[in-house]
Amino acid sequence: MSAELLAAPDKGGGLIDVLRRRELLRLIVRKELKVRYRSSVLGLLWSYVKPGVQFIVFYFALGVFLGLNKQPNFVIYMFSGIILVNFFSEAFSNATRSIVANGALVKKIFLPRELFPVASVWVAMVHFLPQFLILLTACFFFGWTPSIVQILGAIGAFIIVAMLSLGLGLLFAAANVMFRDSENIVDLMLMMATWLSPVLYAWYLVRDTLGETFYFFYQLNPMTIAVELFHFAFWAPTGAVRGAAEGARMPENLISLWLPVGLLISLVLLAVGQTVFRRLEGRFAQEL
Repeated sequence: MSAELLAAPDKGGGLIDVLRRRELLRLIVRKELKVRYRSSVLGLLWSYVKPGVQFIVFYFALGVFLGLNKQPNFVIYMFSGIILVNFFSEAFSNATRSIVANGALVKKIFLPRELFPVASVWVAMVHFLPQFLILLTACFFFGWTPSIVQILGAIGAFIIVAMLSLGLGLLFAAANVMFRDSENIVDLMLMMATWLSPVLYAWYLVRDTLGETFYFFYQLNPMTIAVELFHFAFWAPTGAVRGAAEGARMPENLISLWLPVGLLISLVLLAVGQTVFRRLEGRFAQEL
């Protein structure tokens, strides 16, 4: 009898098995979207409505009432950060709950368990797309003229957030099977995510207020790097940087240093999440 037939059924190839079963992944994504919008009148249009309402609230609360709209093209600055944080929040949150939510399938059918967190990230990508189209439309309205480097920066930012949300999603999805408190921990992390990245405020305020040392560690947050890269790719090419004060322009070494750092940290967290997930997945059926 071959070694493959004798292998333990819960030992697979991890994320590699997800690539091998792409058709199954598409079915799970389709199922998640159908369940999400069952009996919904607007359906996928909610992907436009929710960020739109969030944008209006933040714009008037922070831009008008607190006067932050004095920054050039504040609308683009804010919205480019909001949609990236929304993508991270949805992907990370749903990936954390994915194994418990699909407990019936996990207990009865043998399939790569990573499919569920990966499907959650894909669903978040589907919801990210209409928000991204709104951002692009607004950018063209403000005279968006990006360079190749800036477009590559935006792609790098998206990869950072996708890897980060999947890595953390795998880690906390496994933890959530063992300890349901994990969902509450994730909710607290996501509540802080908007404020730990320069979405609703300028990055240089952290540097000028708390000093270069604290700012260095602040920059190590992959979400901070990703948001700044989105500002670099979508806000700066609208001419906003030319209207900003000298010390308020884009951070130095954003492409040459911080983009590789963000990719590396996210990749490490993805590897850690996959390792922990594979170590614990053999107990999923029993715990569920």
